[in-house]
Amino acid sequence: MANQFDLICIGGGSGGIATARRAAAHGASVAVVEEDRFGGTCVNVGCVPKKVMWNAAHHAAALGHAEAFGFDVARRGLDWGTLVARREAYIERLNDIYQSNLDKAGVTAITGRARFLDPHTIEVAGEQYSADRFLVAVGGRPSWPAIPGADLGIDSNGFFALRDRPEDVAVVGAGYIAVELASMLRQLGSRVRLVIRRQEPLRAFDPILREGLMEAAEADGIEVVTGFQPVGVEAGEKLTLYGEDGRELTGMDKLIWAIGRDPSTEDLGLANAGVELADNGTIPVDRYQVTNQAHIFALGDVIGSYELTPVAIAAGRRLADRVYGGAGDSYLDYSAIPTVVFTHPPMGTVGLTEPQAREQYGDAAVRCYETRFTPMDFALEAPENKRRSFMKLVCVGDDEKVVGVHLFGIGSDEMLQGFAVAVRMGARKADLDNTVAIHPTAAEELVTMT
Repeated sequence: MANQFDLICIGGGSGGIATARRAAAHGASVAVVEEDRFGGTCVNVGCVPKKVMWNAAHHAAALGHAEAFGFDVARRGLDWGTLVARREAYIERLNDIYQSNLDKAGVTAITGRARFLDPHTIEVAGEQYSADRFLVAVGGRPSWPAIPGADLGIDSNGFFALRDRPEDVAVVGAGYIAVELASMLRQLGSRVRLVIRRQEPLRAFDPILREGLMEAAEADGIEVVTGFQPVGVEAGEKLTLYGEDGRELTGMDKLIWAIGRDPSTEDLGLANAGVELADNGTIPVDRYQVTNQAHIFALGDVIGSYELTPVAIAAGRRLADRVYGGAGDSYLDYSAIPTVVFTHPPMGTVGLTEPQAREQYGDAAVRCYETRFTPMDFALEAPENKRRSFMKLVCVGDDEKVVGVHLFGIGSDEMLQGFAVAVRMGARKADLDNTVAIHPTAAEELVTMT
């Protein structure tokens, strides 16, 4: 039957496509349902365009430091429109590549929003499709506050729709999306206020990373507004954001909500398939990505755990290998997953934070090594223009097994990958000590800490 498949992947983001292609390579008949552009959040309004904007901000920062090295650089401003046009052209090429890869793999692409009619049947744009198994990988969408005037702001998707750089912008949120947007906008020339409910952003990260971020934010001129709970927004000549405690933030051209993300599970008809949802709309799964229905799987942002593109890809490939490739007990181990936050400078983290390690192993078993230093990137800078890097190793036990690596500073994004391998392999502090340092680099600090 033309509309009967072994596997239907609902969601054409990185996780759904990776699963579909791997399953098809094992000989399964597979379809992917996508209501928007292929590539999902990451390619279209997430990591890929974000990294393009980060690179632009990185070049802006480099121009600012060029004079210290003897360059006579005239900065004549940023053509935001050109940057956006080239970024969007790049993304369109990626969309085409995703479609081409599906075609080459023999995967059927179906356009529209899927809705379960029963455990083995979905409907898309009035057409019914059946499968032995389903994967739900529909991702998430930005959260919005339920306050008056909220629609006067934009979310992270709206940020990528901007055709001009805002002169004065407030970013509301304390997570990685908020600090990334605030940081890149500041480097690109905007006045930025980062508005958070508590005293520090990134509360789930190690304290040394928060310390580094707050120091860099102050040095770069990001205004961190703490203890601020928004209760309303009004528009006049400029935007005004009102706080629960009576404070008012005025004069913004743009207000960006970056307060979290919600799973896109509404209107999927999951109840018709008997799939249970958590109270927050995410889909609970076991370690094999299986929902409460044995033939329906879920992965990626929709399960609410490690909302990272490489995680969804890795989980999907292992799922396909196990179900269609005879890979036995294959599943993704969600421990010690590295991640990078693209602030300026970037930060990278893998494994346990110091508080997590102390809670899990007890204070007596934990020993941490820390360093704060000025990297050679700023060796010739005036004191007021220098920036520090921050690093921490979290070790446990008599043999000082490294269970956490936390980096903030130039190059952290690139150097973390290798150290993440070491953590996965169970490296001890002595293994790092016995590794010859590469000098002069920032990375050598990780193998010379005492």
